[in-house]
Amino acid sequence: MFARITGAAFRGILVAMLFAMPTLILPAAATESPEIILFIALLGSALAFSEYVSHFPSFVEFRNAPPINRMRFAAAAVTVGALSLLAAHPLAPTGLTALVQRLGGWLGSQLDFAYLPVQLAVLMMPPQVPEATVLMVRDAAGLACLIAGLAIAVFALVIRIGNWPVGNGAFNVWVNLPLFDPTTGGDVVQRLQRDGRINIVGGVLLPFALPAAVKLASGLVDPGMLAAPHMLIWVISAWALVPASMIMRGMAMLRIAGLIARKRRAACSNADAAMQTA
Repeated sequence: MFARITGAAFRGILVAMLFAMPTLILPAAATESPEIILFIALLGSALAFSEYVSHFPSFVEFRNAPPINRMRFAAAAVTVGALSLLAAHPLAPTGLTALVQRLGGWLGSQLDFAYLPVQLAVLMMPPQVPEATVLMVRDAAGLACLIAGLAIAVFALVIRIGNWPVGNGAFNVWVNLPLFDPTTGGDVVQRLQRDGRINIVGGVLLPFALPAAVKLASGLVDPGMLAAPHMLIWVISAWALVPASMIMRGMAMLRIAGLIARKRRAACSNADAAMQTA
């Protein structure tokens, strides 16, 4: 009981620090509503604490199947931290912000070519936006894409080399997939495979679809709002990390479907062997 409460409290603190990170890194003049940020940080912390302190799952998937959620959180923390340092460089330059700015500029220039999400993020900016803002969006998109791609690659290695989730013991579908009902909708393996493929395809297409949708809805959505540091940080982070999380979820569901199918084949083989022996 004590270990569960302590772990839930620690996770809640980490979530609060994630939401507060841009405010802590950016100069005070760049933060217009600190009370709203404080409220969001406390709300996220309370949600994380209530989810992990309870025996019964509610909405967080893979709660007892590390390290997928830890990798998602680490990717979010690194992305938000890197973009915060990038956005802070024009306002309060330091050696660290200059290093991140040079890395982001190099990545943005390398990834800014046809048919890549970084170029689409640049093209969605209206012509009246200053060039410095466009370059900031490009550099932020390059950094976020790199971190998201690394998270996906590391999770693929965890599945391949670390034998996830078998290496952590038995996988409980009810606890780790609380929103998935294995008793309805046909065969479990087929449903997991279908959902996994849908998540992967959606995660691949989303970074391309969102800039196009913003460009088409230019009368309703103003991309120029990315000139605000906080808006830049959270919009670009979500643009890169939500698709990456969907791809990781799809990979996990395909992996679980494969394990269930393998277990079924082993059970059928044992049953056949027992019948032949009899």
